[in-house]
Amino acid sequence: MPQFKAHSVLPGFNLALGYTLLYLSLIVLIPLSALFFKTATLGWGGFYDLATGDRVLASLRVTFLTSFAAALLNAFFGLMVAWVLVRYRFPGKRIVDALVDLPFALPTAVAGITLAALYAPNGWIGQYFAAHDVKVAYTPLGIVVALTFIGLPFVVRTVQPVLADVEAEVEEAAASLGAGRWDVFRRVIFPAVYPALLTGFALAFARAIGEYGSVIFIAGNMPYISEIAPLLIVAKLEQYDYAGATAIAVLMLLISFALLFAINGLQWWSSRRGAK
Repeated sequence: MPQFKAHSVLPGFNLALGYTLLYLSLIVLIPLSALFFKTATLGWGGFYDLATGDRVLASLRVTFLTSFAAALLNAFFGLMVAWVLVRYRFPGKRIVDALVDLPFALPTAVAGITLAALYAPNGWIGQYFAAHDVKVAYTPLGIVVALTFIGLPFVVRTVQPVLADVEAEVEEAAASLGAGRWDVFRRVIFPAVYPALLTGFALAFARAIGEYGSVIFIAGNMPYISEIAPLLIVAKLEQYDYAGATAIAVLMLLISFALLFAINGLQWWSSRRGAK
């Protein structure tokens, strides 16, 4: 019998795969490799001394703690915003839906200047906090505000389509069986959106770690207090300390990979548990 070769539905697989690998190599693999090679010029001892320096550790602590806090806020409020956009009809809904994407379109420097002006002690919003001796701008709290602003769309746009697929009839059926509102949310809604919510959290967290433009204007950039690691990298570059800058970048990259790996592992574990 003649043997028939199965053909792919998509033509040109080999060519497309070749272009994909070439693109990833030029955009991702080669720059990352250069980053590690440049850091290797310091030697292990030089890298360790730089990585354990007080200023570097302080900047990393500010960067990751504020990014984590902003991602948590975005997970909570992003779920609420997605819920309102999916479940309710109200005047101006399309405008609100479009405003969610504003951080994507707005230049980060413009966002940083605007937030700094609003949350300054004499700003439109900051004056009310200043009346209660709470300073937002030029503190780590201001960094959290900026990172929350730029990370919200990641959570909303990840959770929104999943919420749209959860039919309201399922919630009504649970309510008709005697489940309260909290039980409906905990047993019906949250298990369905949890993987997407965790994905949105990871995206917002990863975006916040590398944010620079919107943060430097509202952070105050005080060493050991409100200085982020990307700013320290820029400072190293301005001093022509390229090896030191790449070393901090590699350190951030390793920590980010470890945290994202843990988040993805948690998501995989929760999905397997839900399947059982």
